[in-house]
Amino acid sequence: MGVDLNRTKGVFEKLMCVVPELASIKECAVSVVDGSLPLYCELLETGNDFRRVAFGQYWELQSGERIADGVFEIGIFFDWQLAEAITYQAAYRYDDAYPVMGEPPVLSVHRRINRLLEGLLDSLAKQGHILRVEGKLAIDNHAG
Repeated sequence: MGVDLNRTKGVFEKLMCVVPELASIKECAVSVVDGSLPLYCELLETGNDFRRVAFGQYWELQSGERIADGVFEIGIFFDWQLAEAITYQAAYRYDDAYPVMGEPPVLSVHRRINRLLEGLLDSLAKQGHILRVEGKLAIDNHAG
């Protein structure tokens, strides 16, 4: 049994609901919704029909330092309409589905962090987060 392709297709669909213009992000996009932490999507790598992004929320300290509050590194394959969490980082946790470069993922870690990502995407959509590329990359979605 390998990577669950139905899950990676579902992650892609949910990611496109929250970041419909993901293919157009050049550096970083931010969504701010009242009552929620800011949502960041930072481009890490780009290729033909492929993007690797850091996606999640951070607590910001008065010093300006950001503390990860559920940040995923996601691989997105536009040609296959698949997306998968590669890593997950929180304040005191780091999970890597692909700890050995070029090797298949550790399936238990891959399943766990992709279920977490699916849940986060559902929650972000309910909160009204939508990252769009409109002129400047920092987007403010304040309600009201």
